[in-house]
Amino acid sequence: MSDFHSLKIAAIDSLTPNAVALTFEIPENLKDSFEFTAGQYITIKHEINGKELRRAYSISSAPSSGKLTVGIKKMPEGTFSVYANESIKPGDVFEVMPPEGRFVFDSHSQSKNIAAFAAGSGITPIMSIAQTVLESHPENIFVLVFGNQSPEETMYLEALQELQKQYTNRFFIQNVYSRSQAEDALFGRIETSTVNFVTKNKFKETSFDAFYLCGPEEMITTVSDTLKNNGIAEEKILFELFTSSDTEDTLAEELEGKTKVEVIVDDETFSITMDKKELVLDAVLKEDINAPYSCQGGVCSSCIARITEGKAEMVKNQILTDGEVAEGLILTCQAHPLTPTLKVDYDDV
Repeated sequence: MSDFHSLKIAAIDSLTPNAVALTFEIPENLKDSFEFTAGQYITIKHEINGKELRRAYSISSAPSSGKLTVGIKKMPEGTFSVYANESIKPGDVFEVMPPEGRFVFDSHSQSKNIAAFAAGSGITPIMSIAQTVLESHPENIFVLVFGNQSPEETMYLEALQELQKQYTNRFFIQNVYSRSQAEDALFGRIETSTVNFVTKNKFKETSFDAFYLCGPEEMITTVSDTLKNNGIAEEKILFELFTSSDTEDTLAEELEGKTKVEVIVDDETFSITMDKKELVLDAVLKEDINAPYSCQGGVCSSCIARITEGKAEMVKNQILTDGEVAEGLILTCQAHPLTPTLKVDYDDV
């Protein structure tokens, strides 16, 4: 489940002065492994300056395209994002984990009206979802509210304009620019008034079946809270964080003692002893156990495992539902053991 495969860069396309799209070449023998659902992400592993880095990037291409493309925006303090924008060349080889993730659109359902709120690089999974929504049923409608600094810094601007031309009566974009005035665009950031303008004014006659939110935590919280205050059921609101606010680990301060942990990953069983103040994933990786992980910040879903014996508690959880937690699923990058023994199964998720 945590296997990486060597993939070659087939193409690099500039999206903005600070963002690129990387397209990977998928060998015939790996086509099945790299099939994906709109909205999923891949984890890329690469060594830079002697240090192994893992980064999760959402797939922006539609499953129907036959391509595997991710968009990467250069972050001021970023290591891999700077490397991707400045140093990667066609033909370079990277270790890539097969697609995963829960922020997805089911294209087999009946006609749907979908609204999405994205900011900056949060557009990457939305690109794949939007294309899939529009092509999967001739009556599907997709409304995108997209926040950026300016048109010049808008990732996939040309591709979005092409989609508008292709689906004139079914694909609608409301741009929001924080540092630029533009025709038909709102000025500022995506906030409560933006959500109300789109859902209660501009598209008040449209009944939306689902809302997809992707971007910084503050934006997602604002949009989600506004939608719920307007009577939208929580299960209709799907989100994926690109960045998450730091949460103080007060739980670690309260815990004492050690836990014997049995870890199952890739059909192998490992036994370790860890301090309860440690996080499960940290302790597992310290023992060179090849557990799946990517962000290590509770933003992606790579490190999910199931507790089959004992108890653990998460510092924060913005991914798993209450039902999934009740079934024993945890984000191991956020979990402290509470009991003297703990059994964690990465395969049973």
